[in-house]
Parts: sequence; structure tokens; C-alpha cells
Amino acid sequence: MYSHLGSDQAGPPPSTPVIFVTDDDASFRTAISRLLRASGYEVETFNSAEAFLSRGATTKFGCLVLDLHLPGQSGFQLQETLARAGHDLPVVFVTGVGDVPQSVRAMKFGAVDFLLKPVARRDLVDAVERALGEAAQREARRAKRERLEARLRRLTPRERQVFERVVAGMLNKQIARELGAGLYTIKVHRARVMQKMEADSLTALIRMADELALPVSLPGPQGR
Repeated sequence: MYSHLGSDQAGPPPSTPVIFVTDDDASFRTAISRLLRASGYEVETFNSAEAFLSRGATTKFGCLVLDLHLPGQSGFQLQETLARAGHDLPVVFVTGVGDVPQSVRAMKFGAVDFLLKPVARRDLVDAVERALGEAAQREARRAKRERLEARLRRLTPRERQVFERVVAGMLNKQIARELGAGLYTIKVHRARVMQKMEADSLTALIRMADELALPVSLPGPQGR
């Protein structure tokens, strides 16, 4: 269930971000909801980590404003649960009791900010805006990777072999020798790789391979 929270969807984020507020203090939830709604955000509130997680999957673009001390799972445990599941919803901690080691731990797991109650309106809104900026960047990176993965799936198995060797720095004649193919055939495969990956240069193709974390096929001694 947790791994599906905020499942990836292609396309730009919606115009109205959603702020998920998780805090066991009802008066704080009410106050922060009013503040954030007045700032133009949609808000969903939860009184525990379990209540937030039980919400299930969501495709909404936003961030999580999270109390450190909660009944049941703590804010840290919720943050770590989401991190281990690969969920990238940015977190802003707002807590009544906190110290430097706790803030360092929060940042280590990717928190955008760590604020102490009572928190000033401007500080909270600024932290939420930073979190949403981070969310937008993560969404852009995810969407870009999805596009690259879609292009990669267009390649035939042989074109994939050529791709991996081209970005490893092998020359056409080396690739031909290693794969047991003719030089002209390798040139054709290489051109198709460039076309299908929509790369306008070798440098662009190498950057794509890095972003896709492709295995590198280095030339053996016989290919030199």
C-alpha cells in the first residue's frame, strides 16, 4: 500500500498543489489548514501517520507537513517508511519539541525544512513553497526518465547492444568485431539508435545513458 502512495503519472503537476498535514493536535491542524487555504493551497489533514498511510494511492502533486511526535508511528518513522518505499513526497517537519540531531536526521532522509512551533506564518509558507519547488523538480526528473525509458524500449536487442557499446566509447569497427557484424550494419544500427533515442549528438546519447544508469560494455583486449 505504501509503495503506491503518490504513484507516478506523466504530465505537468496540477495548478493547485495539495498540502497533506499530519499532526495529532486538532487546533493546530485547523489553524494550519486555514493558513494554507488562504495562501491558495488545497489541504488534507490527518491525525496520525496511520491515517495518512490508510488514505491509499494518490496522484496529487504536493508536499507533507508532518509533526515529529505522533501517536503510533512517529513522524520520523513515517518519513523513513515513505523513503524506503521510494516515495518522493517532500516533507516539512513542524514540531513542538526538536533539537539539532533530530533536524539533521530529518534532513538526511530528505526533509526540506524542520520548523519549531509556534511557527511564523511566513516561515511556514516559505517552507511549503520550497517543498513544492522540490516536488516540481522531482516530477520533472521522473517525467524525463520515463520519456527516456520509453525511447529505450523502441530499440531492438541488437540496437541496445550497439547503444551500450557506443556510449562506452567503442568505435564502429570495434563494435562490429565484438558483435560479429559487418561495419556497415553497425553504422546502420548506430544511426537508428540516435534516431530512436532522439539524440542529436554522441554527448547527448551519453547523458541519456547516464540518466538511465545503463550498464557499460567496455571493449575487450581483442576489440582494441
